[in-house]
Amino acid sequence: MDAHAYPVTRTDAEWRQKLTPEQYQVMREHGTERPGSCALLHEHRQGTFACAGCDTPLFGSTLKFESGTGWPSFNDPIPGSVATTTDRSYGMTRTEVHCATCGSHLGHVFPDGPPPTGLRYCINGVALNFTPNA
Repeated sequence: MDAHAYPVTRTDAEWRQKLTPEQYQVMREHGTERPGSCALLHEHRQGTFACAGCDTPLFGSTLKFESGTGWPSFNDPIPGSVATTTDRSYGMTRTEVHCATCGSHLGHVFPDGPPPTGLRYCINGVALNFTPNA
């Protein structure tokens, strides 16, 4: 991950200080949280899901849906908030989703979601902070 390509950059020590060990493993080492382990999985209030690494708003609650996969899932991100790269780990080719502001790994996007986009942004809950609407 080229730290200089993102508006928000931190040293490895700064990331380790800011993030919990689980967040660091997921967001900086491209890990995955255990399915069903995130409190945000069943968050249904209106609000915004933001990057836990830099607070960039990523997903609005109106496009969150229950995918049955064990991770928070969304149809579409807030425009310009995420970027994607090709992930060829584990003998598969997937599309990785990361924060466009700090480069943190968020999850993957798959072409099996419901309308209107047909996409499923499958996101690690530990990579998100939720702020309910006032």
